[in-house]
Amino acid sequence: MSSQTSASQTPAEQELAELLVEALNLEDVAATDIDPEAPLFNAGLGLDSIDALELALAISKRYGFQLRSDNDDNRRIFASLRALSAHIEANRAA
Repeated sequence: MSSQTSASQTPAEQELAELLVEALNLEDVAATDIDPEAPLFNAGLGLDSIDALELALAISKRYGFQLRSDNDDNRRIFASLRALSAHIEANRAA
């Protein structure tokens, strides 16, 4: 994978990428290889709705707030590692 094509992760995105890989048992994916701007679902990382539920649970445990399945903003929130990280930073428990 070329480092020129992917944006670099912030420390918060790196932490979230590690949680994502761990929570979803993504054995073939290195946290550092996840492009923070690439889609998490479909053509990007290829996650599905079950992955989203597992990830939401892991985020709830780690960051202390709930991601609701009926939230109309979920497509935006889960659009990419960067979008999800920004949402967590804005909502996490102190």
